[in-house]
Amino acid sequence: MINKLLAVAFVALAVAASGCGSSSSSSSSAPPASSGGAADCSPASLQTLTSGKLTIGTDNPAYSPYYTGGPGHSWSGKYNNDPYTGKGFEAAVAYAVAEKMGFTKDQVTWAVTHFDQSFAPGPKNFDFYLAQVSIRPKRAENVDFSLPYYRANQAVVALKSNPITSATTLADLKKYKLGTQVGTTSYDFITGTIQPSQQPSAFNTTNDAIHALQAGQIDGIVVDLPTAFYMTAVQIPKSTVVGQFPTSPGGDQWGLVMTKDSPLKACVDKAVSALTADGTLAKLQQTWLSDKVSTPVLQ
Repeated sequence: MINKLLAVAFVALAVAASGCGSSSSSSSSAPPASSGGAADCSPASLQTLTSGKLTIGTDNPAYSPYYTGGPGHSWSGKYNNDPYTGKGFEAAVAYAVAEKMGFTKDQVTWAVTHFDQSFAPGPKNFDFYLAQVSIRPKRAENVDFSLPYYRANQAVVALKSNPITSATTLADLKKYKLGTQVGTTSYDFITGTIQPSQQPSAFNTTNDAIHALQAGQIDGIVVDLPTAFYMTAVQIPKSTVVGQFPTSPGGDQWGLVMTKDSPLKACVDKAVSALTADGTLAKLQQTWLSDKVSTPVLQ
């Protein structure tokens, strides 16, 4: 359903050894090199949290178009996006990686970890995690990242009635009150690239930012472009995507998060590389995400 809502705006991104990382050139990093080597990647040989099982982590709530469908499994609680359905871009990516690593769907289990905890120091309750986590050098001090699986531009969402919708350049945005979820690349993009004259608002969740926009507490929300399309199509009535920002060199790359010095990194990288080479990641983008068509670029 989500892909139908977003299809009007779709152009698939080329995946070639890209995915998503930092939102500006000052914080971007080259994609991490694959560990490669002759590692034994058979499930029985992998050092997973539970022998013979693969535990995948994501946030809860898990938002469309990244996780879609449910209820049906106790994991989802009151939220209507259950990763066990395998529907949504990141749910589909997770199961595709698991399959490449030799795990069947019934050998996959999901664990809840909040976004900012996924790359914090310390032990993890997952083998790998995905919830639009950008690959950034500071985060990589505490965790390992896989090869990137997606690259996305940042964008601004606003109510159609707000004067911010007349903005055609990045400079036009500086006078407006902007906000987004705390600890994200989007927040760094606001402070480091847009540099608005008003202090931006940092919210605990994307839902909090949506409520603030609807209440007139902020003029615009900065999020990645696929999320912006979903917000305007489903979550926020009478809203629009004001514009997107050109991707900086190296792109805004997302990677699977693993514990630091993870014994799984070589095999996870091998799986992501294979999914890139055989076109699976590009196909999943075509199915679940939309991109740049008809969305103006703010420079």
